[in-house]
Amino acid sequence: MIVEEFRVVAVVYVAVLAPLIIYFLNKHKIPDWVPSFYIVGVIVCSLGWELWFTYGWIDGDPVDSRRSEVLNNWLPKNINWLLNSMADAGTVLIGGVWLMWIFHKKNSKIFTQWNWSAFCILMIWCIGQNILVEMFLYHDQLAEGKPLSWAPLSPFGSYFNPLLFEFNSRTIMLQTQIPWMILPWFFYRTLINLNRL
Repeated sequence: MIVEEFRVVAVVYVAVLAPLIIYFLNKHKIPDWVPSFYIVGVIVCSLGWELWFTYGWIDGDPVDSRRSEVLNNWLPKNINWLLNSMADAGTVLIGGVWLMWIFHKKNSKIFTQWNWSAFCILMIWCIGQNILVEMFLYHDQLAEGKPLSWAPLSPFGSYFNPLLFEFNSRTIMLQTQIPWMILPWFFYRTLINLNRL
């Protein structure tokens, strides 16, 4: 295993496990809606694109043909979609909600009514982290010439997938950014609805 492969494996497992460990160690301090929000996040990310990108169901290459054998052994295809969905829901979405709360001086009112400032923090966090993931973690799996499947939350598929920008020969494509342009709207509304129950 080379250093870059070790880094990918470590980041994925930390992104999956850290939110769960933090939750269980602080369960008594965390709002009741967090587990429901997390579960909804895992389901939406799985069905929205992770399963499709992992298996290459519609005009895409499966993940095991887009990466090294070492990564295939440590992140097996049949749990790859679940690991990525758990990291998306825990580290990205719950992490984004935490940032919203921190930047708004721990005012929980942002969780009960729409706040554009809070929403912008979530949107910037979601898109920003995805750009970093695409550039520094999964760049070899998402590069040009390695088509991803069409997915419900990536509706243009590889059919319309322009290069958004390039940095150090690493590409940022539209297809992988679209889910994170759509999801903050849905998840912020879901968060507000969960807090009104």
